[in-house]
Amino acid sequence: MVDVNDAVLDGKAELFFPAYLIPSLRDLRGDSWRELVDRVSVLPDTHPDSLAFVLMMINLGDCMKCHSNYYKFLRGCAFCSLQTIRTYKGTDADLLRLYSNAQDEIDRQLSGMGTLTLAAA
Repeated sequence: MVDVNDAVLDGKAELFFPAYLIPSLRDLRGDSWRELVDRVSVLPDTHPDSLAFVLMMINLGDCMKCHSNYYKFLRGCAFCSLQTIRTYKGTDADLLRLYSNAQDEIDRQLSGMGTLTLAAA
C-alpha cells in the first residue's frame, strides 16, 4: 500500500488521480466502500474496474479543472483524493452508484459506443 505521506512528500505531479493511490482511500468510509477499494486495489491499472474507479475519482475530484496554479494541484493528488472522499457529502451507497456509473461509461468506451464524458466537459 502507498503511504500517503510519502506520496505527498514525493512531489509527484499527476495529471489525474493515479490508480496506485486507490488503497490509501480504504479506511475513509464504511464497509461497502472498504470492500470496493479492496477489490479494485488488487486489479491491474488497465482493468476496466480499476479504470472505472479512476474515472469516478477524476469526476469527484474535479481533476479536469486542475492545473499547476490551482491550490489542489499544489497539495497533490494524494491529499486531494483523501480530502475528496473524506468530505463527500453523500452516502457510501451514493459513491457505489457513482462507481457503477463510471463502470457503465468505461464499458461504453471499450465497446466503442460512446464519447467519454468527464465532469468538466
